[in-house]
Amino acid sequence: MWKACLLTIVSAALLCAAGELSGRRAPGFSLPDSSAQQYDPQDYRGKVLLVDFMQANCPHCATFSRILEQVKAKYGDRVAILSIVNPPSDQQSVAKYRADNKVTTPILFDCGQVAYSYLKPKSPQIAVPHVFLIDADGVIRNDFGFSPARKDIFEGKGIFAEIDKLLGPKK
Repeated sequence: MWKACLLTIVSAALLCAAGELSGRRAPGFSLPDSSAQQYDPQDYRGKVLLVDFMQANCPHCATFSRILEQVKAKYGDRVAILSIVNPPSDQQSVAKYRADNKVTTPILFDCGQVAYSYLKPKSPQIAVPHVFLIDADGVIRNDFGFSPARKDIFEGKGIFAEIDKLLGPKK
């Protein structure tokens, strides 16, 4: 009996710990980068995938892009990163953003449809950055929108602990 209660409490705690947009299959998409190469989350099955919604003129996004480059360096090909911009970011502003922040991961262009399917906004304004952590099976396990309470995710080492949870123990 006590084991069932403990299991219920642990399950509830895990659900409460996840972002409000988590626990569902990640919406599919195919989006281009600035060279017209298409990217699809299906291509990353079997890996942890971070989908980052950002803007080229956002200082918090720039800081987070540098954190994502550290993620890439630490985890290599076990973790994939796709950043997605919406207008008003254009190819020129994204090229400058990439150079200024030394971004090597893909930055994809969306007209709002993919952002809407992930963020399900209640208002036309989408808060950025917002990152979705998607497991190897294509399920959103957590998501974080920028706020002072989430500063460690976007400016510190908090994202590494979240990724470690998804990757599990090293083999």
